[in-house]
Amino acid sequence: MKRFFEMFGWVFLLIALVFAGANGIVYCSGSPGRGRPHQVEIHRLEKEIAENGFSSLDLSECRYVVKVEKDRAGADFFHSDSAYAIREIKGERYRFDYIVSNGRDGAAAFAMNAGLLVMACALLSVLLFVHLKILRPFARLSNLPYELAKGNLTAPMEESRSRYFGNFIWGLNLLREHLERQKQRELSQQREKKTLLLSLSHDIKTPLSAIKLYAKAILRGLYAKEGQMLEIAGQIDAKADEISALTAQIMAASKEDDLCLTVHMGEFYLSELLGGVVEFYQEKLSLAGIGFFVGEAKDCLLRGDLDRSKEALQNIMENAIKYGDGGSIGILASEEEGCVLIAISNSGCALQETELPQIFESFWRGSNAKKAYGNGLGLYICRQLMRKMGGEAYAEIKEGKMWVTAVFGKA
Repeated sequence: MKRFFEMFGWVFLLIALVFAGANGIVYCSGSPGRGRPHQVEIHRLEKEIAENGFSSLDLSECRYVVKVEKDRAGADFFHSDSAYAIREIKGERYRFDYIVSNGRDGAAAFAMNAGLLVMACALLSVLLFVHLKILRPFARLSNLPYELAKGNLTAPMEESRSRYFGNFIWGLNLLREHLERQKQRELSQQREKKTLLLSLSHDIKTPLSAIKLYAKAILRGLYAKEGQMLEIAGQIDAKADEISALTAQIMAASKEDDLCLTVHMGEFYLSELLGGVVEFYQEKLSLAGIGFFVGEAKDCLLRGDLDRSKEALQNIMENAIKYGDGGSIGILASEEEGCVLIAISNSGCALQETELPQIFESFWRGSNAKKAYGNGLGLYICRQLMRKMGGEAYAEIKEGKMWVTAVFGKA
């Protein structure tokens, strides 16, 4: 976009130079000392007077000389309303009144300037049209593939009225839907894995209870015979093997990491983080009719992964949109003990305070989530990312508003 504006400036400068050059050529061709046409006519009339006399002088074919007057005693010879030249012919003086132009040169200059102006307006209009209808819409779309690659899946993208990017937006929507389906499959696998872990944990209780019963029976002396003791020992060993097998399955399942929450630590400015999130949601919230305010914040350098930090804040924003009442959403940033706290609030909180400790658990959904679609992973992922970057995330309810705060360490 910057190069386009540079090109626009050069085109404007070129047009200005063409105007100046063309007008300079036109006006310089009629300036003094540059072959003035009235001088040619005066020279011709001088020759005619010298050869044929003043009485036979004919001015009908002259375009610039309008009057020739002979010097007479008592006459105001040097007074005239027009430009004039004095010539001495055969000992007598003659005054030649002339005009610089009869108006045709001015009309030609006007026509030339009008034509150049029309061409300049047409060229600038084309450049402006390209900027407004092609380049600026494309600039808004240029970051979407990058956002999709990071997993920031938004609502379907709408085609503009000009329809210059129909196939491009159609392809991006297909990609977005594919990524969304893939994400849902991954979340489903996570839910199944957690269900498996819960099931295995429950299955452990059965052999564990049997071992406890056998132990109590032995302590009470119910199995006094040696053969019975060996049989009970075999049962205890079998139950222990069963518990070991179940424990191995739990450990194998717990080691799988389908979410792949990796971070690349670095440094970035607070303005980069907030600017990206605000720009991402400003238009979306405006279209949804949700009030959006961002508090002033002093810029500073933070530690962490910029992309993952944006993802964490976007998860909080999506929760605020999904579970708020649509009244307002706000972002406030503050400093405290060498950290920067970014708090996101939403009006209309219906969550009970007793549920706050569970909202960062995976696949947990609160009592206010009955009518909203979700998997209960947004805030879980947010906290995991923040902890991997050396930060934290917590939530609180104040004055009917839900506040979720992400804590970043300063660099």
